[in-house]
Amino acid sequence: EVVYRPDSRYQLEGRNLITHVAITPWQAALGATVTVPTMSGDVELKIPAGSDSGRKLRLRGRGWPGATAGDQIVAIDIRIPLPTTDAQKEAYENLSKSFEGKAQD
Repeated sequence: EVVYRPDSRYQLEGRNLITHVAITPWQAALGATVTVPTMSGDVELKIPAGSDSGRKLRLRGRGWPGATAGDQIVAIDIRIPLPTTDAQKEAYENLSKSFEGKAQD
């Protein structure tokens, strides 16, 4: 029997570890490479362009160790940075105008 201490970075589901990574809307839309913590150290994960919040990506063999290691499932959370300057607010307004009339799928 193994007793483990919970870690705020991971949730254990069977042998799989679930972790969340926060990305910006432009990283989700255009794609990006982000650093993801794993039990054996940080890895670089490519986020495909057009990723939605909640999308799950698999890191094979990076889950709970054992004879057959589990996988690490990385769930994407899109976080919207709040504008803190006039230039940032203007950028959001311009973005809004450029997507005007586009419906969400």
